[in-house]
Amino acid sequence: MDSREVDSPRERIIAAALELLGEAGEEAVSTRAVSAAAGVQPPTIYRFFGDKQGLLDAVATHGLHAYLATKSAVPLSDDPVADLRRGWDLHVELGLARPALYTLMYGRPRAAASPAARAAADILAHHIRRIAEAGRLRVPEALAAGLVHAAGSGTTLALIATPEDQRDPALSPTAREAVIAAITTDQPIGRQPGPVTAAVALHAALPHVDTLTAAEKTLLTEWLDRITT
Repeated sequence: MDSREVDSPRERIIAAALELLGEAGEEAVSTRAVSAAAGVQPPTIYRFFGDKQGLLDAVATHGLHAYLATKSAVPLSDDPVADLRRGWDLHVELGLARPALYTLMYGRPRAAASPAARAAADILAHHIRRIAEAGRLRVPEALAAGLVHAAGSGTTLALIATPEDQRDPALSPTAREAVIAAITTDQPIGRQPGPVTAAVALHAALPHVDTLTAAEKTLLTEWLDRITT
């Protein structure tokens, strides 16, 4: 946050809550402790966030926005699978560097419905779409994104729950490569037989097709979905 943002009472409250969260976990984020650290009266927190749950939602959203800014700063390469691999590693690094914030961000159902969480899902979907457009996705895009999200967050939460000196350094790369092997191919599907992979690639390319009407695209999408499932 820049100095102008931190001068805002709302941003001071979020900054104080983030600091307390990082120092002592979610239990330390009480309205009394946050109001004292932020230099505001407790009613100010209720005015901005409604209650403690609303404050935690705002902290989770801020954490996700900061994470998205970090991910967005990493340029994409010509290899979409390598970019997905790098994104996985960044995701795990975030969890291990800031475990309390990560648990708040990904371990609570309410956080998953925030605008920032949807933006994170959009970034993952973009990675998956690039793999599909390259002809290297072997399963439907929604399934691929769901697998990566579930495996990535599950792996990170499992590592967080394990004492640092007992963590297996092979866990994350093994899980990552297992998921990548399950959803991608080594070569573009044009060199591999099978209607499912061909349907996945065509599905990804449909938004760029301008020779079909909207109704025709809808019908073709339905047919391709039936093939892939």
